[in-house]
Amino acid sequence: MATSAAVAGSASSTIATNWGVSCRANAHRRSNCAVGSPFLGPGESLAGTSSFLGCQLKGGQDGLSKAASTSGRHAAPTAVMAPRKAPTSAPAKRSKVEIIKENSNFLRYPLIEDLANDEPNVSEPSVQLIKFHGSYQQDDREKRTFGQGKAYQFMMRTKQPGGKVDNRLYKTMDNLADRYGNGTLRLTTRQTFQLHGVLKQDMKTVFSTVIKNMGSTLGACGDVNRNILAPAAPYADKPEYKYTQEYSDKIADLLAPQAGAYYDVWLDGEKVMSSEEDPEVTKARNDNSHGTNFEGSPEPIYGTQFLPRKFKIAITVPGDNSVDILTNDLGLVVITDKTGELEGFDIYVGGGMGRTHRKEETFPALALPLGYVPKEDILYAVKAIVATQRDYGRRDDRKFSRLKYLVHDWGIDKFRTVTEQYYGKKFESFRELPEWRFEHYLGWQEQGDGKLFLGLNVENGRIKGDLKKAIRAVLDTYDLPVRITANQNLVLCDVKKAWRSPITRMLQAAGAVVAANKLDPLTVTSMACPAFPLCGLAVTEAERALPDINKRLRGIMNRLKMSKSDDTFVVRMTGCPNGCARPYMAELGFVGDGPNSYQIWLGGTPNQTALAQTYQEKMKVQDLEKTIEPILATWRDERGPAESLGEYVNRVGFDHLRQKAATYTPVRRGGPKARSFIIKEDTLDSLTELSIRSGKSLQELVHEAVQKMLDDKA
Repeated sequence: MATSAAVAGSASSTIATNWGVSCRANAHRRSNCAVGSPFLGPGESLAGTSSFLGCQLKGGQDGLSKAASTSGRHAAPTAVMAPRKAPTSAPAKRSKVEIIKENSNFLRYPLIEDLANDEPNVSEPSVQLIKFHGSYQQDDREKRTFGQGKAYQFMMRTKQPGGKVDNRLYKTMDNLADRYGNGTLRLTTRQTFQLHGVLKQDMKTVFSTVIKNMGSTLGACGDVNRNILAPAAPYADKPEYKYTQEYSDKIADLLAPQAGAYYDVWLDGEKVMSSEEDPEVTKARNDNSHGTNFEGSPEPIYGTQFLPRKFKIAITVPGDNSVDILTNDLGLVVITDKTGELEGFDIYVGGGMGRTHRKEETFPALALPLGYVPKEDILYAVKAIVATQRDYGRRDDRKFSRLKYLVHDWGIDKFRTVTEQYYGKKFESFRELPEWRFEHYLGWQEQGDGKLFLGLNVENGRIKGDLKKAIRAVLDTYDLPVRITANQNLVLCDVKKAWRSPITRMLQAAGAVVAANKLDPLTVTSMACPAFPLCGLAVTEAERALPDINKRLRGIMNRLKMSKSDDTFVVRMTGCPNGCARPYMAELGFVGDGPNSYQIWLGGTPNQTALAQTYQEKMKVQDLEKTIEPILATWRDERGPAESLGEYVNRVGFDHLRQKAATYTPVRRGGPKARSFIIKEDTLDSLTELSIRSGKSLQELVHEAVQKMLDDKA
């Protein structure tokens, strides 16, 4: 299966193999670059000599083994996965981001120089590199000044495995938001903070402050392992939940970038004391028994090219799907014995949400069962999966670079076969699991050690205003740690029972709903991404629009005389198709496709185990009632006992829903008879956008405008 080619040239030479993989070796090393097929089938061996990312990996009967070139060092890794095509001698195509990574000296340059100049923004290469450090360059579209160009600012994202945040770090983030950000904290769907509105001149101060207060942003964005999800419930008497937190830390350490650029950029090379790494993690990272590592590289797992795209991991316990386990590149499920001792992990691979409008070759995907590994092998198995994606994931077109496309192209059996070469063992059979359920962890609950925890609903994850002040007062008074949930909420941990009443009063005084049963069920399960005005990918509103959308949905349900507690469903909204709020798992998903316009997705399930499908390509926000009321009415009338909206939709199909909608007669709203008049579509779009920004209904805005016109004429 392998082909060898001696590489020579004046400075460096590049060759392309039949498989679309290019390898470069410096001429003075005269390294051999042996290239294996990226399309191995089940049962086909990787034994022999194969090359991955331009580095020679020598193996034998036991599969891949220690990597080495003829000089004992790797050649510069520049390989890419390209689409299947006829053999060619031309260099394989690489995306521009791959070139930027290669030339960056492990994420340092030109970022260091760009941060030091007086420009309000950084260059395009640095825009890509700063993601790895935990930041996105953004432009506040609502603060642009005519003739002055974009209003540049930066978003900083933290990284805390399992959502764990100690008291000191939370208060640090709270202070930074007020002094250098926009005065708010954003809780994300991956259990992290986002701090919006940071100016470039303040970036080093903000980042260094986080680092010096035992926080991190390294790898919160970029083509590396992102923040690892785990259930946020701080159960002290359930060992399986403790294992999810323990291994989220271990795997985060295993896959953290190692080359030191993070400290060079933000602390000018100064190292900050941190907790000692588990020796088990260090041993697993350094092990190269099966060709997973770049020998002698500052980045033994990632190399100069890092991963083809972002890599997302979640860990949970059987049955608890508070982390949307099937939406991740890699999902791990803790398996314990009857006494609660850890035995091993079930493994899922290939989940992911991102897609592109009107490009059917891009799609959301659910992760598939890969197998089971005992606890002592989990770090090696994770590393093997990451190495497989690193070496075979596409690097020519970033739309197709996620692991889900590799799994889809190969099939799960072939993916398992190739990964086992890096793992050095066969995966065991997947252990049977109970049915998944969604857990929100809201309200007061027993922690299991005599203390309580409080799950606090934070609508769409935005902590601001009086709620922000109240949370800070509670943490100042009681010195509590917190955890962030994967549903954008906050858990206050280690609360003594005597503190319950005063904490409740402090939060309720700020308008917080503390009792979970007092929350609207639509709010409990809904999520939205930030979208406008800061996200550069957004094409419409999400976070600012969803509260009003939920109110309108509740209004429809009230007119249909549907139960508030029993007739609920999962609603999610994003301002673009990239899927940060995981809308493709919702029973009713809104995916932005233009100004005040959304695709409608139906068919997810309450426990997040089924993908929704596109029901309607475009819906203007003013048409919400006309579009959604027939669906809910038909569900109300035709569903089976306890049949959720998503389950009903999947049973009857879209054609049936459309037929019903075509003949549906809307329920008349109560109140005095209304007079109708015509508003031009562009005016209506402007009013709708103003409604979202102002928090007023369309009726209020129209009434105010008409009244003002009458007053002016009088």
